[in-house]
Amino acid sequence: MNRTLTGLTAVVTGGSNGIGRAMAVGLARAGANVAIWARNAERSADVVAEVEAEGAKGIAVGCDVADESAVVAAMERTVDELGPLGCFVANAGIAEAAPLTEMTLETWHRVLRTNLDGGFLCTREAARRFADQGSGGSIIVVSSTISRYGGAGQAAYATSKTGLLGLGRTLAVELARHRVRCNILIPGWTRTAMNTDLQADERFMKATTARTPARRWADPEEFHEVIAFLANPALTFHTGDEVVVDGGYTVF
Repeated sequence: MNRTLTGLTAVVTGGSNGIGRAMAVGLARAGANVAIWARNAERSADVVAEVEAEGAKGIAVGCDVADESAVVAAMERTVDELGPLGCFVANAGIAEAAPLTEMTLETWHRVLRTNLDGGFLCTREAARRFADQGSGGSIIVVSSTISRYGGAGQAAYATSKTGLLGLGRTLAVELARHRVRCNILIPGWTRTAMNTDLQADERFMKATTARTPARRWADPEEFHEVIAFLANPALTFHTGDEVVVDGGYTVF
């Protein structure tokens, strides 16, 4: 991989696991120094070791993305230790499945609080930092292909991920005058810890694979190059885009 991000400071929320972990490593492989914002200290430490193995600096920052004061403190620590912000990846998210008729308001609020409120708080803090720095930068908002279709038992998750599309588009428009780009990454079916139960369901795997033209699920490592592309500061006119990486699932 070309080291197009050498010296750049990047943040990946939810970077201790799954696609977030892969994106953190991909950014480091391209030369960026990476802050992992997550709640699991042990997993975050493991990712920092992977980042450093790529020759980059890495730090683990404990952060609940839905806690406003924690987000502000995480940003302060990040720029104090790694330097001015260059790229922010709003990736943190949770999913809790339940039929709509059985979903509690508590579950609904819990999912939206992390996925949508957290996305707002984090990107707002990144936007403020970029505006103060005056140096431009990039924000990547991570949504999901469920924003393109209905998912049984996923009312809260689907709503939160669809809401992030509107947030990302608005950021692209509002922040352009600050030379800050915002693009939305939309991953498809990917083998992560979040969906191990689905991977164990042979019938489900067969159905989703058959509907995917690539005839397989993605591995998290396939997002190394994708995130490096979206973070590349040379792409000054690329903003407001929705980059779908799903093996053709949503167009088949």
